[in-house]
Amino acid sequence: MLQPKAISPIRAFDRKPFQVCTGACVLLALFAVLPALVAADETAAMEKRLLDAVSFLASDQCEGRAAGSTGIELAADFVAQQFQAIGLKTDFVDGGPFQPFSVDARAEVGSSTQLTLLGPPGEDGKEPAAIKLKLHEEFSPIGGGNSADFEVPIVFVGFGITGEKENYDDYADMDVKGKAVVILRHEPEQGDPNSVFKGTKPSDHATFRRKIANAREHGAACVIFVNDAFDLRKTLGQIRQNWQKALDELAAEHERFKTVKNPTLQEIKTQHERIQELTNQVNKLNETLAGRFDPVLPLGAAGGIRSDSNIPILQCRREVIDPLLKDVAETDLAAVEREIDEGPKPKSFDLKGWRVAGRVEIKREKHTVKNVIGMLEGEGPHADEAVVIGAHYDHVGVRKGSGGKMEVYNGADDNASGTSAMIEIARMLASRDKKLGRDVLFVAFTAEERGLLGSRHYVEHPLVPLDNTVAMINLDMVGRLRSNVLNVHGTGTGTGFDQLLDPLGGRHELDLKKRPSGFGPSDHASFCRKNIPVLFFITGFHSDLHKPTDDVEKINVPGMRRVCQLVGEVAVELADQDERPKFQTVPTEKSGRRSYLGVMPASDQSGGGFTVGDVLKDGPAEKAGLKKDDVIVQLGDAKISGLQDVMTELQKHKGGDRLAVKIRRGNDEVTLEVTLGTP
Repeated sequence: MLQPKAISPIRAFDRKPFQVCTGACVLLALFAVLPALVAADETAAMEKRLLDAVSFLASDQCEGRAAGSTGIELAADFVAQQFQAIGLKTDFVDGGPFQPFSVDARAEVGSSTQLTLLGPPGEDGKEPAAIKLKLHEEFSPIGGGNSADFEVPIVFVGFGITGEKENYDDYADMDVKGKAVVILRHEPEQGDPNSVFKGTKPSDHATFRRKIANAREHGAACVIFVNDAFDLRKTLGQIRQNWQKALDELAAEHERFKTVKNPTLQEIKTQHERIQELTNQVNKLNETLAGRFDPVLPLGAAGGIRSDSNIPILQCRREVIDPLLKDVAETDLAAVEREIDEGPKPKSFDLKGWRVAGRVEIKREKHTVKNVIGMLEGEGPHADEAVVIGAHYDHVGVRKGSGGKMEVYNGADDNASGTSAMIEIARMLASRDKKLGRDVLFVAFTAEERGLLGSRHYVEHPLVPLDNTVAMINLDMVGRLRSNVLNVHGTGTGTGFDQLLDPLGGRHELDLKKRPSGFGPSDHASFCRKNIPVLFFITGFHSDLHKPTDDVEKINVPGMRRVCQLVGEVAVELADQDERPKFQTVPTEKSGRRSYLGVMPASDQSGGGFTVGDVLKDGPAEKAGLKKDDVIVQLGDAKISGLQDVMTELQKHKGGDRLAVKIRRGNDEVTLEVTLGTP
């Protein structure tokens, strides 16, 4: 405790009576102020710890904390050390705090990858024309596909869209089974606000995922994407603007430096470097404008490196495909796109006589990643139960920023803030004089950004039985408190949550915006799916989300501290109350889906098909007899190779439709009938 040093009581009594009284009164006043001084000191210490933790996790040293990176290992060690220093129990898995599991890591195109276009047989028995394409210059495999050897006929199918609502089908009257389909990216009428395809906004038909799934459903053996002219013109226009801007900046920099009188050597050096940077930028844009801007896409362009399809997926430059169209139909891609836009009306045709032969080799590796776990042990009649407090500590790593340079995405708010808050709450609860009535399990989840993989793995391999887990509190993006608004999701998932939260908002001068649903894009959803009551705290989204500008300088540290204090009180109440909250099903908000199946994906999808990680209680899948670890290989008439195929097929149906579901269960193949539900 602070000791008063400003006034000595002895010297005060040496004065006249009036002065003695005054001195004593001042001394008493000081003692009255002491608790406030102590509280201020503790507040400052707490805010310093929060700032220090966010600063480390969001430092360049942690490299954006991407799953599998060196930086995330540093972050994991930091969290573990904090748990141990606080005094939490951390000997859960092989005597340590880490719960490891594997995820898909990086992928690269193998050197044996090759592609050749084979023309019709020549006259007088001559060998057909063979056009061997250059890897990464004229073609490249893209993510979502698989390794394969193939030689198949080629069919052009426009934008590769089957849209019942839009009355548009590029596959109408086309036989593409066992063939390669050439597909334009995006969709018709992109510049028309009255387009049947959602106006000028891209519809779901424009996505790689939907196009690939549609091709597979029609029996295609290979997909070859080409960039569409509309998108290239739009991109080229932006490049021209950037080129002009760079020229203007270069000229302005020359003019500015002319006004500098007697520049120093350092100023001259800085000016030279700036001029060189702008010159390089102009030259690079010149090169882009001089050539035909039709980029070959990288492997991850279709949304990631995972294989969601068992057929090869490639992309070729337009100048590679144009000669085939001219040979067969005396046209080219630009003319075909204009004809399609005039309807929109499909224009698909066989590229008769042409075949594509090749090999796609994609080398995939797995990373071992880990959740970090610590427990504050409780005592009493409910000590076998636990409250889970979680926050994901991963982010998206090092990527190209808007300027094309590699930048560290530090993720200060998302989610160094939630991780730091969780650590501070652990410290608050551990410093209490009396043990809590239930265990409190603190879990720093990994790979949330990869699809809640850390929390999904935990609920599949819980360290406290899920039946004994009374509630889960999730902290994600709690570092940008604005106007005292704190969003709380999941308030309808547990009995008594509203009564618990309402008085705390006023006590901490926080405006709690409550949402009853426990589902959403963060780790609490994994627990809610297991019928565990959840509370998800978030201060809100912002324009820096998933950008390199999400840095520690923008964190509202006093706001974080207030969130910690409120959540700490919530945790104490949940740990100490006699009656645990009962899980409640919250009616879901209306979604864009027409039907649902009621299954969740397993974290390991390496078995081919779609591996079921969980079957939702009383859902269509459970009623049909599907079980955890079943592998769905066919849904209706559609072959299933992954999650995207399931989603695409469900979008074609409405609640009440009956479908046959073919599954692999161990060594057996079983066919069940499911009646789809309504979202």
